[in-house]
Amino acid sequence: MELARIFEEHRSRLRAVAYRMLGSLSEADDAVQETWLKLARTDAAEVANLGGWLTTVVGRVCLNMLRSRRPDLPLDAHVPDPVVSPEAGLSPEDEALLADAVGLALLVVLDTLNPAERLAFVLHDMFAVAFDEIALIVDRSPAATRQLASRARRRVQDATPAPDADLARQREVVDAFFAASRAGDFEALVAVLDPDVVLRADGGTARPAFTTIIRGGTAVAGQARLATRLAPFVKRALVNGTPGAVVAPRGEVVAIMSFVVRGGRIAEMHVLGDPERLRGLDLAAWID
Repeated sequence: MELARIFEEHRSRLRAVAYRMLGSLSEADDAVQETWLKLARTDAAEVANLGGWLTTVVGRVCLNMLRSRRPDLPLDAHVPDPVVSPEAGLSPEDEALLADAVGLALLVVLDTLNPAERLAFVLHDMFAVAFDEIALIVDRSPAATRQLASRARRRVQDATPAPDADLARQREVVDAFFAASRAGDFEALVAVLDPDVVLRADGGTARPAFTTIIRGGTAVAGQARLATRLAPFVKRALVNGTPGAVVAPRGEVVAIMSFVVRGGRIAEMHVLGDPERLRGLDLAAWID
């Protein structure tokens, strides 16, 4: 029982590592559970730094999970699992999971890294794990591991410029988007969208027709106007700590929407419409 208590003290950090590594809440929980099983088979008294050991183990578990993913699965339109919270604020559990403001846009970019790059970046840049320790996981020299993290860092910085910092202003922009969508006002939609906006929608295997990537303000505005019939069912939410929405007609959640606002306009939209993955999220607060 003492070992279980000690493990619980580290659980939130391990889950945060796994979520950044995998972009999936269910897989993150699986990785944490496997880490617990490995600890239960280990003489913890012989581990000098248990926290570091657990972080290394969960990192290795996640690396193996990433490497075992089917290579033919398309990632271009994949939307990682969102963390959905009421606008009143994040729960302590969600705060721990999103401690460094990890948004869906960042997770989308992490999906483009190879498994070793992703591990090196996540463990070093997000959790301050030394390159010597990461090198043992990826079976490379510390210098080569440093290069992995450096390449990943450049790609992340190039692909995810900082969003506007004012959450209240972000919400105003998102609200303006939905108001224009409800009204079917094409010009107002274009005005609130960045000219180079990217809309990424993921319907999973159950809704392949929903899966798409649309680029450009005019094209995204046209798509939003087509979805006017769903506008009355949009409910405010925080999605990974920033203004987003849950779409729930007739008591069924059909989509979760996340936005990146830069320069007072929507620069990125991520829409998860995969029924199977939506059922795995706790969305009871948004169902009438």
